[in-house]
This record gives sequence, structure tokens and C-alpha cells, in this order.
Amino acid sequence: MNKRPLYFDYAATTPVDERVIQVMIDCLGFNANFGNPASSSHAFGQQARQTVEQARRQVAGLVGAQAEQIVWTSGATESNNLAIKGVAQARGMTGGHVITSQIEHKATLDTARQLQEAGIAVTYLVPDAEGLISVEALGEALRDDTFLVSLMLVNNELGTLNDIPAIGARVREHGALFHVDAAQGAGKVVIDLARWPVDLMSFSAHKLYGPKGIGALYVGPRAQQKVLAQIHGGGHEGGLRSGTLATHQIAGMGSAFALAAESFAEESAVIVALRERLLEQLGSIPGVRLNGSATQRIPHTLSLTFNEGEFNAAALSAGIAFSATSACNSASNAPSHVLQALGHDARSAARTIRLSLGRFTTEQDIDQAVQLIRTALTSAPAFWTV
Repeated sequence: MNKRPLYFDYAATTPVDERVIQVMIDCLGFNANFGNPASSSHAFGQQARQTVEQARRQVAGLVGAQAEQIVWTSGATESNNLAIKGVAQARGMTGGHVITSQIEHKATLDTARQLQEAGIAVTYLVPDAEGLISVEALGEALRDDTFLVSLMLVNNELGTLNDIPAIGARVREHGALFHVDAAQGAGKVVIDLARWPVDLMSFSAHKLYGPKGIGALYVGPRAQQKVLAQIHGGGHEGGLRSGTLATHQIAGMGSAFALAAESFAEESAVIVALRERLLEQLGSIPGVRLNGSATQRIPHTLSLTFNEGEFNAAALSAGIAFSATSACNSASNAPSHVLQALGHDARSAARTIRLSLGRFTTEQDIDQAVQLIRTALTSAPAFWTV
């Protein structure tokens, strides 16, 4: 069996933590907690409901929310759709104005375009040279009819960190609702929804060592009664998201978020040290450029452009699992819209890789990755020329 490559694509997905797997197994099989959480008339359903509500508290606990403000979804993509479409539909889809940015995840951008097709005006903010959305840029874009602003906490390609509390304060002063895609931020930065001026926030389990197929949407007090369901049939989740709750996945997400809360400080320190080790070694390679702010970012995700020499992508991909762009772009072989928004041309974007670190990255992984990058830079075939 061939040796697996080093894994440096944690921003795309994380392996499920073994402790989370055990929690999920405990919800599968006849002798386990397999009941339908909606079956309140017997012990099987009641036990499953208790597990679901415990997980709801665990997710809320990591982000400073109240348990009743967490709505289960199938992932951050659905959460983004529910927040953006749900708010627009609740006001009748009768014109109005929405603000987002050019560097959002496609789950937000494609949803915003759907609103445009329905007659709602959408402004796509341009990031600054650091890959950030400024309060000033937002303020200039606000209009009297702006009813929703949707921006991400952490950019999924660059790792840059928007000043969400400051942006949210400006949005709230204007009177609009504020939605934040926090799929890449939960467990990596402190989120305090009890104090942050945020009305809706999207989360995903599989970015945080939980299972795929489960996520959540935070619905704050100002957004209550201002979001319409997108999936109907049974009135689950306070009428916002119908469908039988997947107890094992929900329990897995709750466990993953609880583990993230417990290990936050220690894990963050380890990732910072690994990031510094990586950057120190890459610093000796001529022409390496870090995309996005060097300071206002999470340490987990690095977007690197190699400006000198030729790059043998085939050689590198044989030894390192990395992304040339986000997973949503990789699926369509499209150039990175994020890099293009930062001024990269096609050739520069094609010489860019995203390396993302995680819970199971080691110092040896870092050292081996740098050596493989050096080899790829000196290999003869120029696979990434444009």
C-alpha cells in the first residue's frame, strides 16, 4: 500500500476525532441511543431528545450563545441559505438591498445571486490589500434600504480574520441584520455571541473534528420572527428547519465543539508554534509571498504564492495533500475568486497553494512539507505555467 501524503488541508475538512466517533457510535444500533428525538411518548425518544439538547448546549457554550438560539442544519451551506434567503423571504422579497463581499464562500455568493435574480440589489464589497473587509468600506455601501449584511469571520482561503464586532456595531447602528459565516472560525478564535452585535451565525461540524452533514445556525434576538424556513414538513427546530434530527451527527457536533472549548488555549498555542516553524523555513525560499494580512489572521491557514522559479505541482501533490484554492472552487477547476479579488492574475493564482494546519499536524510534518516544497520548486517539468 502506498504511503499516504502529509495532510495539510484541514480548512477543507478535518478527520473526526476518535472521542467524537465514540460518542456517535453510542447513538447507533439497537442497544444504543437510536430513538427519534421527536418521539416524546417513550424512553427511546426521550433519551435521544436529551442527547440532542445536550449537544445544543455544547455548541452554544463554545460561541457564547443560549442553547435555544441554536438551530440544527445539514451544514454551514444550509445555514447560510437559511439565514440569507430566510431573511429576504420574511420581508416579502420586495426589493431592498443586501451587502456581502467578493471573497465570501460560494454558499454565500451563489445565494446572494439568487436574491439578485429575484430583484434584490446586492453590493459585493472589495477587500483591501490585506484581504480584509473594513468598517469604512461597509459604511460607504450602506443604503437606506439595506436590510441584511452577510460577511465571513475567517476567510476560508486566506485565513484572514475580519473585525466582526466593529463591523457588527456599524450594521446595528444602521438597523440592518448581520449574518456571519463562522465555519472557519469556530474553535480557532474566541466567539462571544452574548456580546457581539451579530444576529445570525453559521457553523459546521466537519471543520472542527466532527462529522460531515451536520451544522447549525445561531438565531439571535433581533432575528427572531425575521427568518422563514427553507425546508418544510413537521415544524422541527422551532419551525425553522423541518426533518428528523440525526441524533448521532448532532451528538458528534456537540462533542466536537465541547472538545474545542476544553482544548482551545493549548491547541491554539501548538498551531501558532507550528505556523511559525513553517514560515521560518519557507522564509529562506526566494519569492515566497504570504497572501493576506500577516497579523489579522488565524494561524491555521496560509495562502502562499511562489513568484520565482517553476513549480512542479504533480511532484508536490504526491507528497502533500493541499489545496490550490478552496474546496468549493477545486470541484469546478475554477480560478480562485478570492485571489482574483486581491489582484492576482491567472498565472499568479496558479502558483498559489493553501496549506492548513490542524490538531494532528506535527513538527515532523512541517519539516517534511518544506523539503517537498523545495523539491517541487527545483523539479524540471513546469506543470503550473500559464
